[in-house]
Amino acid sequence: MIRILLAEDMHMVRGALVALLALERDLTVVAEVDRGDRIVPTALECRPDVAIIDVDLPGLDGLSAAAQLSRELPSCRTLILTSLGRPGTLRKALAAQVGGFLLKDAPPDRLADAVRDVRAGKRVIDPQLALAALDNGENPLTPRETEVLRMAADGAEAADIARLLFLSVGTVRNYLTTVVTKLNARNRVDAIRVARENGWL
Repeated sequence: MIRILLAEDMHMVRGALVALLALERDLTVVAEVDRGDRIVPTALECRPDVAIIDVDLPGLDGLSAAAQLSRELPSCRTLILTSLGRPGTLRKALAAQVGGFLLKDAPPDRLADAVRDVRAGKRVIDPQLALAALDNGENPLTPRETEVLRMAADGAEAADIARLLFLSVGTVRNYLTTVVTKLNARNRVDAIRVARENGWL
């Protein structure tokens, strides 16, 4: 019997996933959590074989929780189940040592097979997403450029960013101009869109 921890914050989706997994004789959900910061403590209590984790979770995002789980309980394999089919998100997931990355719109029987494969030590990745990740390449932004763009995406003005990062307003504007150029975007708003679509923010 494969023991599963399920981390999903949407109650209806979580209930549907539990019901779906209950149809499989060799799978059992031993714990459910609706927050990322509950994943590791719960896993350490119930010792699942596989953790199915959504990316967007309150408290702690799913990828950070997966990386933490890999360090704290290496016997538990992780399967990211998400609606965020972005190449950058997949690259982050692979960097977090996840065993699998599956989109929520995959056929229902694919989930059970993915859990079994991940438990067996195989890596399961949506093939179309893997190709897109190879095509898109790495994040061209430096960590500082990403930080400035993230703050701008959250609504901060150049003066606010400058104050928080101990930079001059001119330096912040230069960073934002560089970001727009590097992402081949039309303007700051378009740069935010490009970065989000690629999972760089």
